[in-house]
Amino acid sequence: MNSSASTKERILTSAEALFAQRGFEGASLRQLTAAAGVNLAAVNYHFGSKEKLVEEVFKRRLDQLSARRLAALKQVAGQPETTLEDILAAFIRPALDLSHDGGGGLFMRVLARAFAEHDDSLRKFLSENYGHVMRQFTTEFARLLPHLSKEELYWRIDLVTGALTHAMSGFGIIQRKSDVSETTHREQTAAHLIRFSAAGLSAP
Repeated sequence: MNSSASTKERILTSAEALFAQRGFEGASLRQLTAAAGVNLAAVNYHFGSKEKLVEEVFKRRLDQLSARRLAALKQVAGQPETTLEDILAAFIRPALDLSHDGGGGLFMRVLARAFAEHDDSLRKFLSENYGHVMRQFTTEFARLLPHLSKEELYWRIDLVTGALTHAMSGFGIIQRKSDVSETTHREQTAAHLIRFSAAGLSAP
């Protein structure tokens, strides 16, 4: 990684930590430059504005997550033998993997901030750049759940997404036991969440 790329990565990592801790409005560029060990000119050079910096923090994680989800979905989409659990696995497992990757847990707090702070410009950015991923999954859910109206399906998908976000945050009641590996705990979480979500989506 060259010096410029290293500086950009350092700014993104520091911004992610600050946004998780203080929120998007609460984190100042002065705090960011101090945390990253750079000057304001470096932030402006790489990102141009605070709004673009926020977007890049999301892109760094969500580009990867979207690619993994779509790759998993491609393996099962449109197949007559595909089950609801198969589609849910393609949606859920990559997200749980991300939340346990380096810095992933911190990003989950940033994502929670995005939902809590109701930032319209950020919501627009996320919808424009990642809405197509959700639409592809929704198409498959609709194919497998023809008894649901569009509105009812959207409600249920929204609740599944909420349950997934909660599981990714690591703040649930059920914590990993000391004798259970991180990988095993993640697999247990995925299995329970897929089973729970399938029951909720397919209910009459």
